[in-house]
Amino acid sequence: MKNKILFSCGLLLGCHSLATYAAQQESSGFLEDSTLSVLNRTVYDYRNYRHGNTNSAARNKYKLKSQRNDYAEEWGYGLMTKFESGFTQGTLGVGMDAFGFFGLKLDSGGGRAGKSRLLAVKNDGHVRSSYERFGAAGKLRFSSTVIKYGIQQLKTPIFSTSDSRLLPESATGWLVTSQEIRPLMLQLGHFTAAADRNASSSTNDLVVNYANPAMKKGKNFDFVGGNYALTDQFNLMSYVGRYQNNWYTYYIGSGYRLPLNETQSIKFDFNLYHSKDYGKAYAGKISNTTWSFMTSYVVSYHQFSIGYQRVNSDTPFDYVSRGAIWLNNAAQLSDFNAPHERSWQLGYQLDLAIWDLNGALFNIAYIKGDHIDGTRMSKQSAYYWLGYGKNGQHWERDISLQYKVPEGFAKDLKISLRYDVHRANKTQAELNTDQIRVAVEYPLVW
Repeated sequence: MKNKILFSCGLLLGCHSLATYAAQQESSGFLEDSTLSVLNRTVYDYRNYRHGNTNSAARNKYKLKSQRNDYAEEWGYGLMTKFESGFTQGTLGVGMDAFGFFGLKLDSGGGRAGKSRLLAVKNDGHVRSSYERFGAAGKLRFSSTVIKYGIQQLKTPIFSTSDSRLLPESATGWLVTSQEIRPLMLQLGHFTAAADRNASSSTNDLVVNYANPAMKKGKNFDFVGGNYALTDQFNLMSYVGRYQNNWYTYYIGSGYRLPLNETQSIKFDFNLYHSKDYGKAYAGKISNTTWSFMTSYVVSYHQFSIGYQRVNSDTPFDYVSRGAIWLNNAAQLSDFNAPHERSWQLGYQLDLAIWDLNGALFNIAYIKGDHIDGTRMSKQSAYYWLGYGKNGQHWERDISLQYKVPEGFAKDLKISLRYDVHRANKTQAELNTDQIRVAVEYPLVW
């Protein structure tokens, strides 16, 4: 991995001599190109656990199973302020990004807080009345290459901070992004700490999603990769990452849109991850290949989708950071990533502009997974604690309605309604849950 990173650094710097576009030459200044944004968001999340399943989070984890609540309920308000500077003029531009996040509990309690990580929870399981997080990152730009260090949010298929709850996740480290040869975009990252979506501290261990929490953590995550847009309709992505003393992950993905006429098109989306243990292998032996493929037919205001996903491994597919799973069947309540799992998805989307409701979308998806077999997993594996058995199967149904105000005083005000259902047998090892989520957000940008 070290040789790959050194090669990538040379490639990023060497591309300058071939540059077709130099963003730094167009810099207007540190303040002149800066933006200040404020996002107000409120989220209500209710989960009802079915068929004997219970809430094991917050205060409930200190209770006997028979005394635990069979539901979780959280409601909060989030305020997110971000400042993104431009770059100083000259050959080498200097800039800075900073943020301040504030979360406020509107309603919940130690017995009702769940695992959605919406609100902050104290060590004793009680919900905090409020929480906050601050961070900043310095950045340099030479030509069309940006080097950024500090606390930041980023989005790649192999390491990605999530913004799917009240406040966003963040990570601390280096990120190099180069667009010297458009349409090729190259990235190089080194991250050492993280803050989950309901955390105040930015110095926590990196977030790992499925391994036993008692597992020894890796100290850093490195990655290199990029995206190449061959045309406006076709792009390719490839990344490789290393979670220190745990595993390597290799990713390839592509997306293609085939226009048929002015109102019809076919879309294809493919994602593949391969993970392999290395070094001290704190998580145990891993040899995991997980892939998904989805095709969608778009006609006028309608989109019909069908997808397939497959896990080839004795362990589940795991990833570092909350958003680093770009598999098509990774849904609201399950990632459909269990050992040897295969899953199908049927989806439908309706653009309500068909009835003059511009900015409104309706979505429904049904996903079914089976063939789960965790009995071949070593007892020393960091995933043995999940309790996968043989012949595990489950299904999920997700229904959502979203409206974003397209114009006027309330432009960009967004309202989202979700109703999700997950059902599983005991050997699938996940909970039977009904979820209702309501989110409202309103941005202000200067």
